[in-house]
Amino acid sequence: MRDVEAGGVGGAGGASGAGGASGARGTGIGRAGGGGGASGVDGIGGVDGASRVDGTGGVGEVEGYARAVGAVPGGPLLLGVRHHGPGSARAVRAALEAARPRVVLIEGPPEADALVPLAADEEMRPPVALLAHAVDEPGRSAFWPLAEFSPEWVALRWALDHDVPARFVDLPAAHSLARRDHEERDGEEAGGGPGERSGAPVPESRVDPLAALARAAGHDDPERWWEDVVEHRGPGDGDALAPFTALEEAMGALRETEEDGADDDRDRVREAYMRLQVRAAQREFGTDVAVVCGAWHVPALRRGVTVAADRALLKGLPRTKVDLTWVPWTHRRLSRSGGYGAGVESPGWYAHLFAAVDRPVERWLTRVAGLLRDEDRLVSPGHVIEAARLAGTLAALRGRPLAGLSETTDAVRAVMCDGSDVPLALVRDRLVVGDVLGQVPAGAPAVPLQRDLVRTQRRLRLKPEARRRELELDLRKDTDAGRSRLLHRLRLLGVDWGEPAASRGSTGTFRETWRLRWEPELSVRVAEAGVWGTTVLAAATARAEADAVTVGGLAEVTALAERCLLAGLPDALAPVMRILADRAALDTDVGHLAQALPALVRSLRYGDVRGTGTRALAEVAAGLAERVFVGLPAACVALDADAAEEMRGHVDTVHGAVGLLGDASLPGRGGLRSRWQEVLRTLCARDAVPGVVRGRAVRLLLDDGALAPDEAARFMGLALSRGAPPADAAAWIEGFVGGGSGGGMLLLHDERLLALVDAWLTGVTAEAFTDVLPLLRRTFAAYEPGVRRGLGELVRRGPEARGSVTATGSGTPGFAPGLDVERADAVLPVVRLLLGLATDGAKGDGAEAGNTEGDGAEAGNAEGDGRSRTGRDGNELTEVGA
Repeated sequence: MRDVEAGGVGGAGGASGAGGASGARGTGIGRAGGGGGASGVDGIGGVDGASRVDGTGGVGEVEGYARAVGAVPGGPLLLGVRHHGPGSARAVRAALEAARPRVVLIEGPPEADALVPLAADEEMRPPVALLAHAVDEPGRSAFWPLAEFSPEWVALRWALDHDVPARFVDLPAAHSLARRDHEERDGEEAGGGPGERSGAPVPESRVDPLAALARAAGHDDPERWWEDVVEHRGPGDGDALAPFTALEEAMGALRETEEDGADDDRDRVREAYMRLQVRAAQREFGTDVAVVCGAWHVPALRRGVTVAADRALLKGLPRTKVDLTWVPWTHRRLSRSGGYGAGVESPGWYAHLFAAVDRPVERWLTRVAGLLRDEDRLVSPGHVIEAARLAGTLAALRGRPLAGLSETTDAVRAVMCDGSDVPLALVRDRLVVGDVLGQVPAGAPAVPLQRDLVRTQRRLRLKPEARRRELELDLRKDTDAGRSRLLHRLRLLGVDWGEPAASRGSTGTFRETWRLRWEPELSVRVAEAGVWGTTVLAAATARAEADAVTVGGLAEVTALAERCLLAGLPDALAPVMRILADRAALDTDVGHLAQALPALVRSLRYGDVRGTGTRALAEVAAGLAERVFVGLPAACVALDADAAEEMRGHVDTVHGAVGLLGDASLPGRGGLRSRWQEVLRTLCARDAVPGVVRGRAVRLLLDDGALAPDEAARFMGLALSRGAPPADAAAWIEGFVGGGSGGGMLLLHDERLLALVDAWLTGVTAEAFTDVLPLLRRTFAAYEPGVRRGLGELVRRGPEARGSVTATGSGTPGFAPGLDVERADAVLPVVRLLLGLATDGAKGDGAEAGNTEGDGAEAGNAEGDGRSRTGRDGNELTEVGA
């Protein structure tokens, strides 16, 4: 089996004279008249057998290969197929039932022969893949995927069901992986980049034979042509062997034009090995040998070549030690869009065609309707009936023997989706491609790390799935905490089964959200990670310790410490913390220290939730904060615009980290918040500090209540004075009210600050205004639309009207001079009901309920006016009193 296999041709082919598909319902190939037909052969379907063709045999040095392989009656049965083609799979099954060979040879790595019996295991469910990887470098690997509708899988299961030996006969993986690595090194030395080191083999550049046959038949769509002549053939249409004979002759004609192709050398080596294996099988089993391979290889296997010539091609091939096993595969990875070169466009559709016993179109439309109904779309049985009629009508108009995927898709769009492509995209994703994930038996070979991962998944009830899903975890629960640790450990090992996502509805540190999707390539990552240990815990610990030595910057080490805490790796945390302390002591860059601090603080918070001891981490974090406090004022001097913006981000980062550190109750850190505020005051007063940093420092102090509003207005007045350069003043405004940090609301409710900005902006010269406009637009563009609208309305009214709206009399700007007691009292009954205090808290003698101050008051918040009372029947009476 190979990646593209000449575009994946196989099965039967042909078309009627004008390029139609009328021959598809007969013997599998039509009369190639005019410009149609793939090989210009008339009545190929009448030939008896795919390889039992009369001819003259070769003699002498050929060692009778031409005689043995089919140039004379009694040669092996060569079944050329299209990989992952349900039509080819049905044809292979019918051909094997008719021929009843004594051995079945299948294109694939021969090292996998020992894994063949596992295909009959009850726990084995395709799609699956043979995974081969180099023992010394597991990342150097290749897959051979097999779906339920793959001809190779059908041949394998037929052999097992009939007690017939099944063997793989392609070039051994030991040679192919070593040869590919050798070619990649040669390419890099010649100036090319490295090739793919895992996954499916690299696609080839040879012309797609499927497209060539479709063009010869007068079709511009290879997939549609293939559906007409192969996939829509019924199981009993014509001679079981006729399609293979037709494809062999067509491939022979195509190969004559491709003999000098770029990849012929690779093909010749593989085909030489296949011929040697066919000879060996014939010596053991006689002539009753069936070979299932890509249709492109059939003419080469038929060709008479000497044994010496074949062995010469294989002489000196590089070799490496490999391990093989079965791994789960997915329909999504079978599709070309999933990155698999030999894939098909619609694996879900092909699986349906292979499994449907009758009426495939109607059954498919029923599945589509079920999916859309699950998504709350109004789809009735009548929609299914009308869609089936429309699909059949479209097929007739287009001259097709049966409605294919394009017709059913058009019918679904028109009838069930109201012409919209949005629900149609869901149908394509869930059904046409699909998220089917295969399963392999527990007895399949695996590295110890893989086995430990499977045991852990079962213990935590965390099943791998091909479909992307979100997983909400509550870290206060033991099972969810174990799941979190497993996912974090796998991420440390490079096995990205899950990706952290933002939690919805909660910002607490005890909740985590993950997006999970299991990809087949993760099996390779697990095999690669096996060098670190035999269990997930041991491997993650060893990997973290090794990464701590090799990572570059201080921020990377702190991030690693955070990941160790999240993954629950106490044995790795100690050496990581030692390296972190050493790096922090040697690093004098304030920016690096500021970047490292948040990760440490987050680790402290996560450690609190997970019950992990973090005292050593707290000491390092406190020391790191102290060093930032000392070095920050000097680091904020003589910065250009970009560096000043970056430093503003560091200031925000450190402020948030200090807030978390100050809230913690561990000893030795109580004064960090006050010391940080002193640093911010120093930044506010230094003219050499860029305006964006000074403005940000003033804003942070104001928000913390460490700076009075009058003092903040004074700082703004100084920054926006006429003597200040306009660009620096605009940067100060950006730091103070920019960045989407609520600065718009601050201006909206504080008349003096808005007036200062307004006065400064109106006094800027025309030339300076052009320079500061981009910065101001960026500042105000971050505000919400309602805030921008409110500010615009206040500016439009002018200072006089604005003052009457935002402030009255003395007091805090934007607020009334005193408390409105009457308005405050009106909400007290509701607040008490919400807090459950409606029936207790009476202060007067004889009060039955409520917050009362008068004797004998029945209920409510009464001071003699009886505005709100609760009657004896429990009902609240509200009076709109004085």
